[in-house]
Amino acid sequence: MNSKQNILLIYTGGTIGMMEDPESGSLVPFDFAQLRVHVPELRRFDCQIEAVSFDKPIDSSDVNIESWERMAQMIEVNYDHYDGFVILHGTDTMAFSAAALSFMLQNVAKPVIFTGSQLPIGQIRTDGKENLITAIEIASDTENGVPIVQEVCVVFQSKLFRGNRTHKYSTENFDAFESANFPALAEIGIHIQYRHDLLLKPNGPLTIRKAFDDNIGVLKIFPGISNSYVEGVLSIPGMKAFVLETFGSGNGPTDSWFLDALRSATSRGIIILNVTQCNKGMVEQGRYETSGAFEEIGIISGGDMTTEAALVKLMYLLGLNYNPVDLKRILLESISGERMSG
Repeated sequence: MNSKQNILLIYTGGTIGMMEDPESGSLVPFDFAQLRVHVPELRRFDCQIEAVSFDKPIDSSDVNIESWERMAQMIEVNYDHYDGFVILHGTDTMAFSAAALSFMLQNVAKPVIFTGSQLPIGQIRTDGKENLITAIEIASDTENGVPIVQEVCVVFQSKLFRGNRTHKYSTENFDAFESANFPALAEIGIHIQYRHDLLLKPNGPLTIRKAFDDNIGVLKIFPGISNSYVEGVLSIPGMKAFVLETFGSGNGPTDSWFLDALRSATSRGIIILNVTQCNKGMVEQGRYETSGAFEEIGIISGGDMTTEAALVKLMYLLGLNYNPVDLKRILLESISGERMSG
């Protein structure tokens, strides 16, 4: 680790930054100006750590496009002044935010590490201190003067994950996140064992794009789903795209009304991206008869993308105003390591 590294902590809100108010007993954000008082272990780092916070920290359930833009803006204005960034974030929507920043910060050459906790940092059994300390160590790790991590990641418990490959799977466990379709980028134990062969490297200058389009939705199919429900969802005014959450390897009902509703939507120019409801695995349209018609209809395979990454990628690409042909092509490609191409 380089002793001259400068790390910026960005506190957006969430459990990790909460302390119990001795008078009311309720949880309130603590003052990050006193960070070393709350986490004295930080004094042992041979790097400069500074912290900034959202003017009004938010619960991660309230995170939206504006929140992502603020995070990206904080990194943009501070990019030349710091060697790495740690974003403290609530766990409920961390996977969405990590995916969003992975698309917004194209060719980022510095670590942008999301972390949080299941318990407030002021509690004795908190997982917050370990996650924070590990995130800072990874954000400041270099090899031959170059950051080891040069992408947007999530650190939680004993793993470093690619940000757009993560999914929160547990509200109870300290290892609350998983990356079922892509290996961890590092195993965190006595030593941090990086998978150097998996880590992304920039292939050009940093480009930050902050435009998103929120005219998208999710249609999750289920046994007994009705014609009126499907048509109602796909006919919502102004919608430009949907993530279709299907069974297994991308399968859905073969009823004519269901296929007709999808065909009608795509014929109106609506983009439909097919992802599986399963936590692990990928969409393989045409593998079974139940998904064979999707190719003819013009539904796009989401491959092994998570729902979180699929949603944010659609919002990001729509915000860049790609024409339909290019948009469909780019959805099938990996632009930030979020999927297997094709």
